[in-house]
Amino acid sequence: MADAGTITDEGVARLRARVGVPEPHPQPPHYLRPDADAFRHVAIAYGDDNPLWCDPAYAAGTRWGGVIAPPPLVGGDTLVGEDEVDSLPPEQVELMKGDPLRGVHAFYSGSAREWWEPLRPGRRVFRRNALVAVLDKRSDFAGRAAHEWSGQVFRDETGALLSAQYRLMIRTERGRARTRGKYEDIELEPYTDEQIAEIESHYATERPRGAEPRWWEDVHEGDELGPLVKGPLTVTDMICWHVGMGMGLYGVQPLRLAWRNRQRIPRFFYRDELNVPDVMQRVHWDPELARRSGNPATYDYGRMRETWLIHLCTDWMGDDAWLWKLDCEFRLFNYVGDTQWLRGVVTRRYLADGGRPAVDIDLRADNQRGQLTTPGHATILLPSRARGPVQLPDPPGGATDLQSALEAIAEGFGER
Repeated sequence: MADAGTITDEGVARLRARVGVPEPHPQPPHYLRPDADAFRHVAIAYGDDNPLWCDPAYAAGTRWGGVIAPPPLVGGDTLVGEDEVDSLPPEQVELMKGDPLRGVHAFYSGSAREWWEPLRPGRRVFRRNALVAVLDKRSDFAGRAAHEWSGQVFRDETGALLSAQYRLMIRTERGRARTRGKYEDIELEPYTDEQIAEIESHYATERPRGAEPRWWEDVHEGDELGPLVKGPLTVTDMICWHVGMGMGLYGVQPLRLAWRNRQRIPRFFYRDELNVPDVMQRVHWDPELARRSGNPATYDYGRMRETWLIHLCTDWMGDDAWLWKLDCEFRLFNYVGDTQWLRGVVTRRYLADGGRPAVDIDLRADNQRGQLTTPGHATILLPSRARGPVQLPDPPGGATDLQSALEAIAEGFGER
C-alpha cells in the first residue's frame, strides 16, 4: 500500500465515513452488574475515600438517598457496559474493515467525559460505541495530523441515559513524529526525607467536602481548588489501579488465559530476557521495556490522571453538587517516582441550560519538576439557596436512547 504511514485525503475520507456507525467494543465489561463493592474498589483505585460511593448508612442521608457510583466508573473504557450492538450488519463489514490510516502513528492524547444521571448499585449497564469525529489538523511537531475521536455512551437497565466519554487519538506520520527526542533530558531524582514529609503532611489535610453544601452563591470567579497531591507514583499504585479498573482494552489476563489472548493478538506480546512471552503493556511496570520505548522509566496511564482530576472536583464540590463535564489532555508522561499536584481555578459562574447554577473550572496537574502534565476543564452544577437543589443535565440534543445520543454528539463535534 503506497500510502501506508501517510495521512492522505482518501484515508481521512474513509475514516470519516465511519462516524456514527455503532460497532461492538473490543472487550466485555469488567463489571457486569456493579454494586457498592465495585463502587468502593474503583474509588480506592484512584485514592478516593468519599463515603458517598460506598457507605450505605452515610449515603442514605444525602440527597441521593443511597450510594451512587463514583464518576470514573460510569464509562472508563472497559469498566461497564454490555454492547447494545454485538455485531456489524453485513452491509457495514467492508466499511469497518482495517485502518484507513494504516502505519500512521497513534497516541492517546486526551479524554472528555460528561455525566447525566447517577448509576445505582446492582444495575446492568449498556453501551454504544462509535467514531464521532475525524478532525484534520496541522501539527508543528509532525506536520499533518488527524484527531480521531471515539465515543461511548451508556445507559442503565431502566433506560436512563447515564454518561458519555470521548477518547482522542492523535494520528501523526511516523517519519516526522520520530524526529525529536522529547524525553531524553528527563532526570529522575531521589526525594529527601523533608520532601516526603511535606507530601505526607499535605495528605493529612485532604478530605472530601462531603455533606456541607457548596452553595453557588458563595462561589466566585478566581476561587481556587486544591491542591490535591498524588504521589510519589509507585508500581504499587498501578497494581491497586488495576485491582479496581481491570486490565483495559487489550484484555490482559494470566496463565492459560494469557496464552489464549496471545493467539488473538500476537503482536501485543514480546519476548523478555528469558524468552518468555509477555504483554507490551508491561511498559507501565518494567523499566527496561519502558527504556526501549524511549522513556527513562516506567509510567502511568493517562486515564489515571483523569480520575485524579475528577477526584479534585468531587472533593471540592460536596455531595449535593453534580460533576457534569470534564476534559483533559495528556501532555507529558507521569513517571514512577513523580508527584502530581492538582489544582483548579473557577473561571466562570453562570446559569447554564435551563437556568442551572453552574461553574466552569480550569484544571491542571503539575509534576515536582514544575511541568504541566495534564491541563483540563470541568463544569460543575451546584446547589443554590435561591434556585434550590441541583437539576441534573439533559443528554445532548435531548436524546432518549443511545443511538440518538451518539448522533447528537457527532453533530456537535462536526461544529468544531
